[in-house]
Amino acid sequence: MNLLKSLAAVSSITMLSRVLGFVRDTIIARTFGAGMATDAFFIAFKLPNLLRRIFAEGAFSQAFVPILAEYKSQQGEEATRTFVAYVTGLLTLALALVTLLGIVFAPWVIWATAPGFVDAPEKFQLTSDLLRVTFPYILLISLSSLAGAILNTWNRFSVPAFVPTLLNLAMIFFALFLTPYFHPPVMALGWAVLVGGLLQLLYQLPHLKKIGMLVLPRLNLRDSGVWRVMKQMLPAILGVSVSQISLIINTIFASFLAAGSVSWMYYADRLMELPSGVLGVALGTILLPILSKTYASRDRHEYSRILDWGLRLCFVLVLPCTLALGLLAEPLTVSLFQYGKFDALDAAMTQRALIAYAVGLLGIIVIKVLAPGFYAQQNIRTPVKIAIFTLIVTQLLNLVFIGPLQHAGLALAISVGACINAALLFWQLRKQDLFEPQPGWAVFLLKLIVAVVVMSVVLLGLMQVIPAWSDGQMLARFIRLGGLVVAGVVTYFGMLLLLGFRLKDFSRSAIM
Repeated sequence: MNLLKSLAAVSSITMLSRVLGFVRDTIIARTFGAGMATDAFFIAFKLPNLLRRIFAEGAFSQAFVPILAEYKSQQGEEATRTFVAYVTGLLTLALALVTLLGIVFAPWVIWATAPGFVDAPEKFQLTSDLLRVTFPYILLISLSSLAGAILNTWNRFSVPAFVPTLLNLAMIFFALFLTPYFHPPVMALGWAVLVGGLLQLLYQLPHLKKIGMLVLPRLNLRDSGVWRVMKQMLPAILGVSVSQISLIINTIFASFLAAGSVSWMYYADRLMELPSGVLGVALGTILLPILSKTYASRDRHEYSRILDWGLRLCFVLVLPCTLALGLLAEPLTVSLFQYGKFDALDAAMTQRALIAYAVGLLGIIVIKVLAPGFYAQQNIRTPVKIAIFTLIVTQLLNLVFIGPLQHAGLALAISVGACINAALLFWQLRKQDLFEPQPGWAVFLLKLIVAVVVMSVVLLGLMQVIPAWSDGQMLARFIRLGGLVVAGVVTYFGMLLLLGFRLKDFSRSAIM
């Protein structure tokens, strides 16, 4: 299987989802601005989303995919179907209970995770009402993530990559056409999340049927395969929870800052999700099942080469994105969001958070490459220990940065923590002799730095002659922004071509 071809397919579909996400956020910003209503919605949406990352895409995938790959290659189709049915049954039961508790105790959840809202009764009540609507999303999206993990193991990467677009489409439709029918209007977004989660699950069911893995959930707590997944999930939940706890703590800090702080960080994070999703999530999605199969076949040399391929591709694509996000913070925020109720102050505050987030972009995506190297060998304890250490460091940095930098300080703490996490993962892979870098890294990095510097000079030069970004309507701003982005892309990859880079250098294949 050609890894670059698979990555391109997943990344292009993810790009579509991210573009729709920007359209969604532009509509939300224009309709609701950045204030009490959006702060309430983003908190209500963030909490089930965090739990989804912990139980489904995070801990569950890390524990489930390597064992599923083992069943697929060694146990046969019928045993694999039974294993999937038992795991589905247990996951459904556990998440149904979590969802019920979340709905019943919504006010207490808000009290614990956004205590700054307590002093604003109207805001607190609105957030609680929205959370009761959005909390069932965790059940729907977790089952959707289970379906996606199965499809990825069968190398059907494109289908799970497409499903996030359905959530974006649901939110766009509700925001544009159904907002007047809800009171308060922001409740339309809460119901859009619920509908989007249902669509994401239903879309994947026919594709599961095609590969013979559409099974009814069954409960059997005595099955050895289920207990292996559970045993792996416990440390995985701890590891994933650490990063999500860090985000929750940041939300707690932000709830005490100026009104709009939660929204400013949200919009900046959305811009960060374009490169981290298009490349980071795509790489992690592809590498985990491939590394799992390679490790199971005891081909340690190929295992190391796949990790090296992922790291090199990561550096080629992420370094320019990091510089571009910092340099183009104003064009991005003004062109995408500064309309209607989202004013110049909101755009300026979002820019500060975006620049701080950009510092950690490379670390965030390198983690997506290196962490599967541990999960593939069913070693979850090492990433967990590193994540706990990173959490402690991040909170200390929060205390240092929040005073002078306010909400941007919280973003910067996350970025520095991500870089530390990535560095420690790399160190452990080298220490355990699991990864041996291929020759030529010094020359490779030098060429990248030259290309990035030339790109930065071109972008800065063009920005001196482009009119103020707040001038003109949305289409005019988008055209100017698009021209700037194209100029940066052409300059960067043109320099790489002149320096001897060729696409075939990354078109390596792995025997599946």
